[in-house]
Parts: sequence; structure tokens; C-alpha cells
Amino acid sequence: MEIETLPIEGAWVITPRQFPDDRGVFMEGFRGDTLAGHIGHRLDVIQTNVSVSIKGAVRGIHYADVPPSQAKYVTAVAGSFVDYIVDIRVGSPTFGQWTSVDLDTDTRRAVYLSEGLGHCLVAREDGTAVYLCSATYNPGHEHGINPLDPDIALTFPDGLEPVLSPKDTAAPTLSAALKAGLLPSYDACRKFASSLR
Repeated sequence: MEIETLPIEGAWVITPRQFPDDRGVFMEGFRGDTLAGHIGHRLDVIQTNVSVSIKGAVRGIHYADVPPSQAKYVTAVAGSFVDYIVDIRVGSPTFGQWTSVDLDTDTRRAVYLSEGLGHCLVAREDGTAVYLCSATYNPGHEHGINPLDPDIALTFPDGLEPVLSPKDTAAPTLSAALKAGLLPSYDACRKFASSLR
């Protein structure tokens, strides 16, 4: 499999090598040892989440307090999605910036994002995404930023009508979360990542 760094520090895209034949296709969907060679430590998968989304569903921008936060390895097992990684780490050189990767069942790519990064998923069509997570869901330490925040300005696929949950609709903007002291710091995230090595 091929693992490439993304423009946001702490995020990678993983493209598996596929082996098609007359029965279908085979590939390695996850290789902890290979990923560890790039991120500097083994991903300890504690929880797997499955989200089944309708076309236009927006999930995020979500993040959790650091430590321990929640690293994620995300891929599509049905349908297609746009996966957004948003740098919400105060003090980061790319604070407020984002990048995106198309996830689908053709390329079968995955995205890994480390602790402290914001994550958003938008369904291009009805489908299912799977998340491998480094920590369990902890509602007291989970936060969100409104995915329609004009200062972040995520670019959604053309012709897609975003469908948000009430929780994501009510989430603060990035600037409001910053003023409220809700965002992780870049230094704390780097320190936590170093402790995993």
C-alpha cells in the first residue's frame, strides 16, 4: 500500500494495492505495521465506528480534547464520500486550513488523521464509512465546529444539499471555539504524539 502525507501535518492518505481477478478483488485494508512506519507509532484500535449516510449527509467538523483525543483511520465500504481534515490546533502553521480526500469503493483509499485534528465527512451518495479509532467516544470531551463556518469555507461537491444534525448545526464557529478556549493547542498535540512513540 502507498501512504502519502497530506498538506495538514498529522494526516495521511492510504491507497491500497488491489488484486482483481474473476472472483472480485482482494487487498489489505489496514496494515498497522506499515502505517506505524509513517506516523511513528502503532495505531491502537480501541473502537470501530460505522456510519451509514444518505447523500448530502455532513458529519462534523468533530474533534476531542487532547489528551487523549481520538486518532481516526477512515475508509468507505459502500458509496463515496469527501473526507475533510481541518487544522484546529492553536499555534499550528496551518491553523484554520483544511484538505480533503475522496473516499470510495473504486480507489478504496483511506485517511489517517492524528489526535487534535478536526474531521468532517460528506456523503456524495448513499453509503457507509468505517472509522477505526484510537479511543472510545467520550461525550464529555467531544466537540464540534459548524461545518458551514464561512471562515473555514469547506468546499462541498457541486449540487449537493448539505444535511446536518441539530448538534452540528448548533456547533460554534472556529473563531467562537477559539475565544471559548475549546480548541487543542499545536504544542499539546505534538507532545501527546511524541508520548505514543
